[in-house]
Formats: sequence, structure tokens, C-alpha cells
Amino acid sequence: MAETEAYVYDAVRTPRGRGKQNGALHGVKPISLVVGLIRDLRERHPELDPALVDDVVLGVVSPLGDQGSDIAKTAAIAAGLPDTVAGVQLNRFCASGLEAVNIAAQKVRSGWEDLVLAGGVESMSRVPMGSDGGAWAMDPETSFDTGFVPQGVGADLIATMEGFSREDVDSYAAQSQARAAKAWSNGYFSRSVVPVRDRNGLVVLDHDEHMRPETTVETLAGLPASFGVIGELGGFDAVALQKYHWVERIQHVHTAGNSSGIVDGASLVMVGSPRAGTLAGLTPRARIVAAAVSGADPTIMLTGPAPATRKALAKASLSIEDIDLVEMNEAFAAVVLRFAKDMNLPLDKVNVNGGAIAMGHPLGATGGMLLGTLIDELERRELRYGLATLCIGGGMGIATIIERI
Repeated sequence: MAETEAYVYDAVRTPRGRGKQNGALHGVKPISLVVGLIRDLRERHPELDPALVDDVVLGVVSPLGDQGSDIAKTAAIAAGLPDTVAGVQLNRFCASGLEAVNIAAQKVRSGWEDLVLAGGVESMSRVPMGSDGGAWAMDPETSFDTGFVPQGVGADLIATMEGFSREDVDSYAAQSQARAAKAWSNGYFSRSVVPVRDRNGLVVLDHDEHMRPETTVETLAGLPASFGVIGELGGFDAVALQKYHWVERIQHVHTAGNSSGIVDGASLVMVGSPRAGTLAGLTPRARIVAAAVSGADPTIMLTGPAPATRKALAKASLSIEDIDLVEMNEAFAAVVLRFAKDMNLPLDKVNVNGGAIAMGHPLGATGGMLLGTLIDELERRELRYGLATLCIGGGMGIATIIERI
């Protein structure tokens, strides 16, 4: 079959709920978050025959318990989609939601499928991060042989090597909070955010609950470093410095205030061919131009976005100067600062409406959320090209380039 374009016809997300037992979404099952988004897309597009949907692809980073047993197919059934709609879940750590979209685009561009719902879900208050285990972090022999350190230690190592001070990372975090607060107050997320409702139709949450708009550099300065104890007493600093032996000592600058927030949430992106759009009466919002993944050093772990971005740009025959807006996951402040430096990107192009430091990072869902935010803002500013990118466990990076239509 001939290769075709992959268009984004719509993108929605839930608000992000605080990922603790007192968070607004703790009592909402992850399956319900996804079903709510599927039903919203059907309401938005009543002309769409759901039988045209070939597959549902969902990223889930801790695929067990509430989130296990192929939640994508279960959600398709629970949302009332036809029995012909398939479903698959995948795990590429923090990039799972964007990887889901990229796989949907590959399915469509190959001509093998025409319409795919892709995104992700993570209910971090119900299925805590790391609860699925795995040899890399949990098996002492494997973690020692592979030079494993926790991501926060890697972020602190990046800050140390790049000379980013505690004030630098706190300043970035305060900016993220301010940008997110402004975006919410100006209604920039209103098109994409679908309120979570209970079975009686009452709103459970309609805004990103993790935000702290009153945050300042001064208030952030009072927070303790999050990874100093595990780094120094847990021996992980020593592991990292075996590889980075020219660094005398790791400066621990990352805190709960300048790292991504633990939250619950889901995202869904409708990816389809021109043919599917014509059949369903849909209008495309963006074209997926190119996508790439790359690996980098797994000990420092968080430098993969730059090589992945360069790879995607080369495939698209574009330069970084052609990119109008960038959504990069704010896993840690130093990771964004390092990426902007590596790519020679001005920060006024990056995360212009805030990011995961302010609003949170629901692991499997974040990539789909970033893409939706990017499309909304390209449309609002009438710009052309956008880039979504995330750092990933194991030293990987992912990048997706889109063009507004």
C-alpha cells in the first residue's frame, strides 16, 4: 500500500490531579480517565463512525494492577467502541505517551491502518512509580554492572557539569509556575482539557491541581535537596563519579519544587490518514512530519532529547531554527536548561505555557499531553512547526516534529 500522511485530527487530556491519596483523582480508576476521553472525542465528532477506528494505543509506565491487563483494549470495550477496535499498551518509560502517538503515525503512514487513538494514562496515586520493578533498578548485580543511578542524581550531575546553580534551576521552576498560571487564567488549555466527572456527571476535577502559582525563587530556596541523601549515603554519587571521574563532587540542586510533579492523568490523540478524515468528515489540525528515538549514556540518563531531536530534524530536512515552539518535558529543571543549551534554543520558545514542574508528569500520559499543548499553541500564535521531546529512563530520548495545518 502507498505511504500516506499522518494527520492529528484532535488531542484531548484530563486535568492532572495531585498524585497522592488526598489528590482529587485518587478515587478515579485509570480506566475511567481513558473512557472519559474516548467519550469526549465521540461527542466532539458526532460525524465520526467509531467503526473507522482501527486501534487504541496507550502508554503506561507501570502496567500492573489498575493499569495492567492491556488497559487500552479494556478501555475501548468500556467506552462502547465497536468490537472491531483493537487495543495495545506499551512502555517506553516517560516517553510512552509520545511513543504511542508515533506508533499510531507509523501505522497510518504505512497505509496499514487509517485511524488510531493514541496517548496514555498514569494514575500515580493508585499505582506508585516503580511498582512494576525490573532488573535495571531492582537487581543489585544488574544495576551495578550497568552503572545505574536514580534519575535525580543524574539531573544533579548534569547541573554540576554544566555549572547550573541552585538559583538557576529554581529560577526556571518559578518561571514554569508563572507561565502555567498565566496559561490557565487566559484559557489557553480550554480546548484540550476535558473535566473528569463522576458517574453522576458531577465534576471531580477541571484544572491542573499540582500548580502553585504563588511560587517564587525565594520560596523554592527553602526546600531541601531531594537526592543528596540517596546520592551520598546510598552510594549512587560514587557510582556516577566512577564514570564521570573528572567531576570532584556532585552538587545536589534538585528539589520537589524544581522537579516534575507526581500526578494522575490521561491523554488521547486522534491520528489518521487523509482518507479517514474524508470518510469521517474530520478536519486535520496538524501533520506529523517526523519522529525519532535515540539512546545516550544511561548513567547520566537525561541527555537523550538532543540526539533524538537532531535525528528527527535530519529526517524532516529541517534545522532547529525552523522550529517555532518546543514542548520539552520538565522532568528536572537542569534537563531543560541543558537541552536548550545543546540545541542553541532560546527559552522563550520552550514550554511557553509552563510544564511538568508546575502541572505534573503523569508518566504514561505526558507525551500525548505535550503534543496537544503544542498544537493548541501553534494554532493560537499562527505558527508552523513544533517539536515535542522527552528525556527517558535508560538514557533514551524521543522527538516528534509536527506542522500546523
